Amino acid sequence: MTNVSFQLYSARNFPPLGDTLALLGSLGYKEVEGFGGLYSSMDGDAVNKLRADLDANGLKMATSHFDIIQLENEPQRILSIAETLGISSIFAPAPVPDNWPKDASQWDAFGVRLEQASRPFKDAGLEFGWHNHGFEFEALPDGSLPHDRMFETAPSLSWEIDVAWVIRGGADPKKFIEVYKDRITSVHVKDIAPAGENIDEGGWADVGYGTVDWKSLFVACKATKAKHFIVEHDNPSDLVRLATRSIKTINAF
Repeated sequence: MTNVSFQLYSARNFPPLGDTLALLGSLGYKEVEGFGGLYSSMDGDAVNKLRADLDANGLKMATSHFDIIQLENEPQRILSIAETLGISSIFAPAPVPDNWPKDASQWDAFGVRLEQASRPFKDAGLEFGWHNHGFEFEALPDGSLPHDRMFETAPSLSWEIDVAWVIRGGADPKKFIEVYKDRITSVHVKDIAPAGENIDEGGWADVGYGTVDWKSLFVACKATKAKHFIVEHDNPSDLVRLATRSIKTINAF
């Protein structure tokens, strides 16, 4: 049995947050994952209330995303949030497109930047890793992949693999799961709709209702160091449908 988590970014358009947490707890989710924008206007009292709401619904916030600017500029505030909420793993998602590294040397430098940004969090006993999108798997002019270059220059970086984004980036997820199995500690579980479907939802689908071979991929992911399996959908039109269908699919694996 896997303790299933839910990325709260998927519920950003369905306030209030308290109702989302109650829904997730009632469906059997055990964890949730936060994201940087969730905390942007939170003071200490609001963070404490979030912790109380998590506890009331039998949920833990084991993992969270914070963007690279937050991580570099607000490490002490993030550490305080992590301590209050019980976050044990922090993952940096991709920067906005205008700030993506453009060539091999810039990706090398970005890996070094991540390694440096990780230090206060690792010193505090937290895990620190990267959450991918698709562009990291698109070859650079020299033929190398941004993903590989970044992980080579950030040797202690963990990986929260978003399998569906690997596929959208044109890569074979099973290949990367095998190569990076010792660095994968968390998995985003989401699905891709058949071509031409779910256009209003960005072409994504509820887990088990798309084209991703999750039955075999879940087995491959379970063979890594992954401790967290996190349902995500970038733009769902129905939160209840997404949360209900996805955990039912995962529990059937």
